[in-house]
Amino acid sequence: MIQLLRYTSQLLLYGAFIVTIGYASTAPTHTHIGDNKAVIKLTLKHAGQRLEACRQLSEEEQARLAPNMRVKEVCPRERSPVKLELLIDGELMYSATLTPGGLSRDGNSNTYQRFVVPAGKHALLARLNDDVHVKGFNYEKEQDITLSPLQIFVIDFRTDSDGFIFN
Repeated sequence: MIQLLRYTSQLLLYGAFIVTIGYASTAPTHTHIGDNKAVIKLTLKHAGQRLEACRQLSEEEQARLAPNMRVKEVCPRERSPVKLELLIDGELMYSATLTPGGLSRDGNSNTYQRFVVPAGKHALLARLNDDVHVKGFNYEKEQDITLSPLQIFVIDFRTDSDGFIFN
């Protein structure tokens, strides 16, 4: 009798658990963005230019170094901060000066930003400066795009493809 009661209560509890999980996995509807919205994602992983140029060591400077440390040229490691701007329809949506990573500030500058915008036509302008010795921006790309509802549009930066990539 006790075993029958135990099996019956287990069956009821397991059944209630299964019904709850089934309901929770199908019934609540959730959208991350509105029906007539789209997402623009801006990603960057880029090392700025070196702050100082490499310089040749003189014979005297090389002689002062230990034999296993003698090199002809010394290159400082520190990189320039990266200035990044994104304008959507002429409105400045993102502006930042990204410091290089690493203990010696010799790594990449990184960012990831997400913008929810209305679906439709938009004018994008992305600008980047990775050299403190250059005034203004040394990379710039402007493009008109049309976003459909719930579309995800990615703006990436790669130096091997001459700058910004709009996907």
